[in-house]
Amino acid sequence: MNPPQSLQTALQQLLGDARLSAETLPGTDIRLWLVDPSNMDRCFSPEETRRILEEPPYWSFCWASGLALARWLADKPEWVRGKRVLDFGAGSGVAAIAAAKAGALEVVACDLDPVAIESCRANAALNGVELSYSPDFFAEEDRFDLIIVADVLYDRANLPLLDHFLSRGREALVADSRVKDFQHPLYQRLGILDACTWPDLAEPAEFRHVSLYHAQRD
Repeated sequence: MNPPQSLQTALQQLLGDARLSAETLPGTDIRLWLVDPSNMDRCFSPEETRRILEEPPYWSFCWASGLALARWLADKPEWVRGKRVLDFGAGSGVAAIAAAKAGALEVVACDLDPVAIESCRANAALNGVELSYSPDFFAEEDRFDLIIVADVLYDRANLPLLDHFLSRGREALVADSRVKDFQHPLYQRLGILDACTWPDLAEPAEFRHVSLYHAQRD
């Protein structure tokens, strides 16, 4: 099976010898088009490093928080079954796909990056699920039962988003491995989950511990 040409082209514009392959995520039945690490064990050129930093291909990895949230939804489908769900900053679409597989009534994958939206479409097709798509969270109506979020709070400057999530949904589930200890009156930590980014980037052990928070509107 060959990856979608548009995604392969987008990746090769950043890394000329990079390839996408369909990978089954550990501990799940979800498959995603992800960067194939088999030929990437090399030093990046200064130009490649610049491009990666300027336009990181988030969609070509399954980050630890997304994997942890996907596993959690598979184990606890009652959180999404029969509900309208929006995946904020969807990236590869892993959390959106997990919600759809767990029986959500509707799932919207939302991401500003048009290539990420393409990735979500391709990965939804790979898993035989149907998603809707949105490039603008703030253009969406306040009609969702649940907003799901993974790997978005990597910078504390993004913490104001915590209030915005509840402007479009009655509840929010936020998974993050970088900012684990934020204080917000509406968010309660449900637990700490273990996962790693896939393909494994050999990240520090601390980034394999994913905090999961829940909030509900008053």
